[in-house]
Amino acid sequence: MMSDKRITLAWTGASGAPYGLRLLECLLAADYEVYLLISSAARVVLATEHGLKLPSGPEAAQQALTAHLNCDASKLVVCGKEDWFSPVASGSAAPKKMVVCPCSAGTLASVAHGMSDNLLERAADVVLKERGQLLIVVRETPFSTLHLENMLKLSQMGVTIMPAAPGFYHQPQSIEDLVDFMVARILDHLGVEQGLVPRWGYDHRK
Repeated sequence: MMSDKRITLAWTGASGAPYGLRLLECLLAADYEVYLLISSAARVVLATEHGLKLPSGPEAAQQALTAHLNCDASKLVVCGKEDWFSPVASGSAAPKKMVVCPCSAGTLASVAHGMSDNLLERAADVVLKERGQLLIVVRETPFSTLHLENMLKLSQMGVTIMPAAPGFYHQPQSIEDLVDFMVARILDHLGVEQGLVPRWGYDHRK
């Protein structure tokens, strides 16, 4: 029986690369096996927003990420965008959980309409058809009517829509604190234990 500590994580070209990188770090620290899908635009955004330039090859990218995060290389699998033999491409082998973080409006539309033109879109389609858990962290503003319609369509199919909108009640002191707020909420919805930010109503009472 396959371990339930497997997850697919996708990075797209929306702004918000630090969210995706921090989420990857937390999932690996929680001993999850992560299948990472990176769009071409996501590589550009990651280099622009975080200063991390990933090699184009999946294996080289995996090595660069594990070195950057100082984590167990055996837990991270970087998939090519047309690696149709990857486990995430098939309902018989794919992880039951997937997060697209950050998610661009274009990827949102493709997933909502089942395009499956690349491995990222196919992986999301697989999670939907297998009735798994799909979280989409949309990073766009303002939302057009099309964006809202696509989010509604996916929400009605059971997808959790989580706009990248961090809170401020924990009195963040840095950008990292804002990033951790969103990542903490994602981990909560995935059922992954985390202690990144104080919980409302508990720590404040002390």
